Amino acid sequence: MNVNSNTPKSTMGPMVIIGALFFIFGFVTWLNSVLIPYLKIACELNHFQSYLVTFAFYIAYLLMAPVSTITLRFFGFKNGMAVGLIVMAVGALLFIPAAMSRTYLLFLIGLFVQGGGLAILQTASNPYITIIGPPESAAQRISIMGICNKFAGGLAPVVLGFFLLSDTDGLTERIASLSAVERAVELDALAAKVIAPYVGIVAVLVILAFVIFKSSLPEVDTDAEDEEVAASNTGKKSIFEFPHVLLGVFTLFLYVGVEVIAGDTIVSYASSQGIPLTQAKFFTTATMISMVVGYVVGIITIPKYIKQERAFVICAILGLLFSFGALATSGITSVAFISLLGLANSLMWPAIWPLALAGVGRFTKAASSLLIMGIAGGAIIPLAYGALADHFTPHQAYWVTIPCYLFILYYAVSGHKVGKAKSR
Repeated sequence: MNVNSNTPKSTMGPMVIIGALFFIFGFVTWLNSVLIPYLKIACELNHFQSYLVTFAFYIAYLLMAPVSTITLRFFGFKNGMAVGLIVMAVGALLFIPAAMSRTYLLFLIGLFVQGGGLAILQTASNPYITIIGPPESAAQRISIMGICNKFAGGLAPVVLGFFLLSDTDGLTERIASLSAVERAVELDALAAKVIAPYVGIVAVLVILAFVIFKSSLPEVDTDAEDEEVAASNTGKKSIFEFPHVLLGVFTLFLYVGVEVIAGDTIVSYASSQGIPLTQAKFFTTATMISMVVGYVVGIITIPKYIKQERAFVICAILGLLFSFGALATSGITSVAFISLLGLANSLMWPAIWPLALAGVGRFTKAASSLLIMGIAGGAIIPLAYGALADHFTPHQAYWVTIPCYLFILYYAVSGHKVGKAKSR
């Protein structure tokens, strides 16, 4: 795989631009943690219905992955990123009529379109940052991108929460005593609060799309293979002949699911533990901070002091320990354990991508497309959490994370090696 016109000196420029992209889709992604409790009130939803926010957003990665691949083949990596940003802007724009009519379905369509734009962006940016430098330091580069992403993720709920959740605790107390007409007026006013921030988001997305389109980002050639990779891939005609990639897709599915649970359920969960929403909105930021701590550790230690595979194993074990900690405690302690899942999740994404893409050569675009489809775990697993929260309690619903982390641990230990020995 080659990066056209790229030298070590030119790597910094692309990383800055891709870092800006990771910031943007981190910001947009983690707005969901505020949208879930906000729309639950504004549109009068139960737990399961409110988690359709994550379903609509992340299922787009599954349904739009083939479109993402076609987009990149037609436009290339750089212009494909600009297209993804424009699609995201269209999705954000749909929030305006959704808010004006307080129509939950329209909110969900807007989230789906935003997720579709992000599918295109991620299909391009993740393999781009993986292969733009030496493979042994890929986790380090992705960790830097992760800091950009999670810094935005920590900022997003605070910013949007300022607009949307400033008086929701008082509103939920008042609403029970209001007539149907008075309730509708109050909820319409609450829904309208989302318009101003999303107009700003649309403007930023359009401006960044223009910047990307005019930038000098080098293209990458993912069809080229070195002699060793070409020899190992002789006779292979499909990405489905790489078991470690398929296992990696399922691992990514589970990982994104537990990452979304840690970030997007924590505000509602803290509220269920008796913590006011005006305070609970900060817990997603705590989750993001713990992820950033993990990324910083990864940048410092990988690959100089620890291999990315070993870091992956440690993170999977931490995920199990923190999940059991959350289940075994209650109140602020339990919420803190959910926040600490950010630390456990931090180095999983940076490790899964290079491990899954290792040795696939000319199948990189197809492998990347499948991995992006795995992000649909953010649609399914939080929805399962919501169903369990309705049937049992939001606290006990976190049992859903345990089997996820067990399989992630399997992939970290040995799953990423499956099928590779035969190709050597």
